[in-house]
Amino acid sequence: MRVYIPATIAMLRKLSESGELTALGGTAFAVTPAFRESYATGGDEELEYAAMLDASRASLRLLAAELAEDPKAMPRRVVVSADVEDVQLRPDLDFAVVRLSGPVPMREVAAVHVDTEEAEDAVRAASEVIDKADLGDPDAEFTLGDAEDFELAWYATQELPFLLDLM
Repeated sequence: MRVYIPATIAMLRKLSESGELTALGGTAFAVTPAFRESYATGGDEELEYAAMLDASRASLRLLAAELAEDPKAMPRRVVVSADVEDVQLRPDLDFAVVRLSGPVPMREVAAVHVDTEEAEDAVRAASEVIDKADLGDPDAEFTLGDAEDFELAWYATQELPFLLDLM
């Protein structure tokens, strides 16, 4: 199953160094049967994009915690897409949520999706208000929308070391 794992630049560095990625709480997102059913229309690509967007929002939460500890952390959303066999569906959390059984080895990683430098200010602002946006605050939702206006750039796994060197 293709899964979308929320991450941060620091987590990407660990992936590059250790050869595996551990999702926080084992949480990832995917086009599950319940997620597919929840959409009246939409092809596979649209549903995969929606699952990746859910993962990018979760990345904002990870980033908020990271920035609280280290204000100099790089404010970019990161989503790692991987093809994983052993996942547990978690419709009790949300239709797209899955639980991974353990760390994801680099050989299962399909691609890495990362914000570009131009998105950093908007992503930093969104990470500060993500919880308020989830609770319906219209100003926070607007700020979140500013960050989501930026598309994540796609990188092949073999590009990861070069990407990290350039940061």
